[in-house]
Amino acid sequence: MSLRKVPEDLTPITTTLDLSYNLLSQLQHSDFRSLSKLKVLILCHNRIQELDIKTFEFNKELRYLDVSNNRLKRVAWFSLAGLRHLDLSFNDFDTVPICVETGYVSHLETLGLSGAKIQKSDFQKIAHLHLNTVFLGLRTLSHYEEGSLPILNTTKLHIVLPVNTNFWVLLHDGIKTSKILEVTNIDLQKSQFTSYGSQQNPILENAKTSILLLNKVDLSWDDLFLIFQLVWHTSVEYFQIQHVTFGGKVYLDHNSFDYSNTVMRTIKLEHVHFRIFNIPQESVYLLFTKMDVENLTISDAQMPHMLFPMYPTRFQYLNFANNILTDDVFKKSIQLPHLKTLILKDNKLETLSLVSYFASNTSLRHLDLSENLLQHENDENCLWPETLVTMNLSFNKFADSVFRCLPRNIQILDLNSNKIQTVPKEITHLTSLRELNLAFNFLTDLPGCSHFRRLLVLNVEMNLILSSSLDFFQSCQEVKTLNAGRNPFRCTCELRDFIQLGKYSEGMMVGWSDSYICEYPSNLKGTQLKDVHLPEISCNTGLLIVTIVVIMLVLGVAVAFCCLHFDLPWYLRMLCQWTQTWLRVRKTTQEQLKRSVQFHVFISYSEHDSAWVKYELIPSLEKEDGSVLICLHEGNSDPGQSMTEDTINCIEKSYKSIFVLSPSFVQTEWCHYEPYFAHRNLFHESLDYIILILLEPIPLYCIPTRYPKLKALMEKKAYLEWPQDRRKCGLFWANLRAALHVNLLDTTGTCELQTFAELNEVFRGSAVSLIRTDCL
Repeated sequence: MSLRKVPEDLTPITTTLDLSYNLLSQLQHSDFRSLSKLKVLILCHNRIQELDIKTFEFNKELRYLDVSNNRLKRVAWFSLAGLRHLDLSFNDFDTVPICVETGYVSHLETLGLSGAKIQKSDFQKIAHLHLNTVFLGLRTLSHYEEGSLPILNTTKLHIVLPVNTNFWVLLHDGIKTSKILEVTNIDLQKSQFTSYGSQQNPILENAKTSILLLNKVDLSWDDLFLIFQLVWHTSVEYFQIQHVTFGGKVYLDHNSFDYSNTVMRTIKLEHVHFRIFNIPQESVYLLFTKMDVENLTISDAQMPHMLFPMYPTRFQYLNFANNILTDDVFKKSIQLPHLKTLILKDNKLETLSLVSYFASNTSLRHLDLSENLLQHENDENCLWPETLVTMNLSFNKFADSVFRCLPRNIQILDLNSNKIQTVPKEITHLTSLRELNLAFNFLTDLPGCSHFRRLLVLNVEMNLILSSSLDFFQSCQEVKTLNAGRNPFRCTCELRDFIQLGKYSEGMMVGWSDSYICEYPSNLKGTQLKDVHLPEISCNTGLLIVTIVVIMLVLGVAVAFCCLHFDLPWYLRMLCQWTQTWLRVRKTTQEQLKRSVQFHVFISYSEHDSAWVKYELIPSLEKEDGSVLICLHEGNSDPGQSMTEDTINCIEKSYKSIFVLSPSFVQTEWCHYEPYFAHRNLFHESLDYIILILLEPIPLYCIPTRYPKLKALMEKKAYLEWPQDRRKCGLFWANLRAALHVNLLDTTGTCELQTFAELNEVFRGSAVSLIRTDCL
């Protein structure tokens, strides 16, 4: 913020204050007086020239103070008993800013220092302090008194060298100083080392360093050769060089390297760059492989090849990641009987079977071949060691055939980001497999576990999976963790079991439910699987058929019960008759109503049924309002006419005709109607004016053959059946009234009009003419 002084409005409860990268040039005693809770203060990258530690006398809880990368030339010390981290590195001190008071900061753990001159007397003032880390951030170093660094009592020493510094002396003393030594910014010349070739043994005798780290190193190959030879006979067990740049020609050969008498176990070269392109491979590669240490890493070095000695070596860990190794590296016999871990990530390997034959002569347990160009053809045989349990084959070009080239005892297998479409059924059973990663492939279905019976973790994220297979649910019972998110799921019945698994598996599905979204069908696109409802009955054909059959059986039993207990067929017949009658009445035309009628209904019956007619039928018809005109044969006979003629006249004068059918009626009365109906065309004229009441059942075979018209009426015309159960009579009378339904006003008017017509006939030829204007 380009601050030139410490802000005055800081809250008193501030515990951490970062004022780095500003323009502060001096600190006042009042700047931090009010911050009694302050624990961390960062003042690096400012312009502070003087520092008085007494400025922080009121900050009793201060633990961390960083004043690095300023312009400090003088420090006035004051005992801060609670201070644990103090960084004064990268300043402009002429000598290291240490005095007697510095030794009173008894809880100090990390100390950053700088100075153009380093002397023994400076470090003797803090020799009694047991420090965790000493950091020497040097801008310049004009003088170093040899033997100064070993006076320090610290676990780790980190030195950042200025340009053109005598690296050898500091390395010589640094190895005697701490368990961990880190040196940064090394720019060497070969002449700096030649005069110390005979001084290697004293370093070995007094060395303390077991971990040596060199960062940002610019040197020739021969310089590196001498450094390794120097360190080889010391106490260093772990040697790491990062960000190395090589230049110059190669003069020293691996045959001149003394590999004896060492405790070295691990060598790491990372991020290596070359300013030369013509490197004698045998001199370079064999230098490292003949070292025969337990762990060797040469990564990000653009290394095209690697050579091994012809004899067995004791390498247990090899890491050649981020290089350009090809299949050629495996074409020669390599004897690595103790090798347990091999990392060949990000190279140019192409043939998996070659790697398998190389590995068969090792004790390999962990193999990383990710980010290569590996493929496997079906006709290629593979031979893996029985010890191999972990393989990373991700980011290659493997197809389904890769499953035919896998070690039998593999436990963890990573095949993500390949071109796998399915897991073949004809593969070796991987009975030990626990974890399988098939993410970012082209699977269209969840793979089954018939070949991996002990599989616990399955990752099929980001494939083309539409639904789950029955084989998955049957064979993957042991799977405890499943990651199948970000697939284009088709949310149909085929996915129902998978959705149920996600809802009720209690954390088994990784990423549930945000990563599980429907892609198909279109009406469910974007819907989370947990919100999709697929009823089992709609997805289970067998259950649906059973349900339908059960429902039909229940309905059948219910209908049968109703038929037997409530005589349901009779009710249905009567309801059907009522409906038909109502429809016929709706279709009745005004021309039919205007026939020459005098009565609403004519009733014909036998003497045997007269009691039912007089005491049941007629009272029921007349009880509404008494306006229904009923014509009976015995009251409307003409003495000059026969019985048949009287019957026909009664039918013609009535709007409706009721025939009360019974065996007695058929035998005694129907003979009078058969000629009439024989004269009428039953099959072409409307019969809506005829109502048949079946008082007693009459089978068709009981009707005499001389009455064909009656038989035709019985077959063609629906009849009303008088119920034997008195409780059903209500529905019978309702049907009968519906059949007799007629606009009484219109019918009455028609009857009256007929009466006037007869009177006009009487007065025809006279001067009297009767006219009903209201009827007209």
